[in-house]
Amino acid sequence: MPEPLDDAHARPAGAPDALVAAVGKLSEALETIERARGALYDAHQLIGGADGMLDDVVDGLRATGHADWADRIARELVGRNVLPGRWTFQVIEEFDDGYYRAWKDLEREVREATMDGRRHVHEAEMKRDRITPGAPDQEPTP
Repeated sequence: MPEPLDDAHARPAGAPDALVAAVGKLSEALETIERARGALYDAHQLIGGADGMLDDVVDGLRATGHADWADRIARELVGRNVLPGRWTFQVIEEFDDGYYRAWKDLEREVREATMDGRRHVHEAEMKRDRITPGAPDQEPTP
């Protein structure tokens, strides 16, 4: 077996290729969940910003003689829940405390049990295997 890049990313003794690949895939899946979480936060901020813009819309409609439209927007859109009983901050809190926490905890527990807690063992081995010794900007470690 080739030498690891460093101790922090070394394959634990006896860990077979299939295990390193499976744990690497679990970490990759968690990275996808992280991206989804970011998109959820993007939606939270975008929706909040749009709701805030409605104050100017309502004021502008009232100022131009369209109180009926202003009243309807104020009644039907301003402060509206995005899900029954929930604004986006509540959706995020539930997501973070439930689904996201389960992913984070289980991925960490699997790494601790199978990779001695080491992160990115699979990627470190891919890096090691793809380095061209002596080539510019391909040093194995900082």
